[in-house]
Amino acid sequence: MPPFAKKSKFKQRKRAKVKDQGKKKDPLMVDGQRPRPMFVDYKDVELLRKLTSRQGKILSRRKSGCSAISQHAVAMAIKRARFMALLPYVAD
Repeated sequence: MPPFAKKSKFKQRKRAKVKDQGKKKDPLMVDGQRPRPMFVDYKDVELLRKLTSRQGKILSRRKSGCSAISQHAVAMAIKRARFMALLPYVAD
C-alpha cells in the first residue's frame, strides 16, 4: 500500500446540510415596489434595530435581504441614528 493511500487518523467532519431558504425579500419594499426616492427614516428605530446585529453592527446584504440601493440607504440611516443617539454604536 503506498504511503499516500493511508487512512487519516482523524475522522472527517460532516458538514451540516444547509436548507435552501430561497431569496429573501427586501424589508424596505412597499407592496412589492421600491419607494422612490429611496429614503429610510433615521427615526424609525424599530426597523433599524432589525437591520443591526446584537453587537450593534450593520447587517450585510446577504443576511438582511436588502438590495444594493436600499442597503446604502439603510447604512446612512443607521449612521445618522447613531449620531443622534437613537442607536448605540456598540452594544453592552
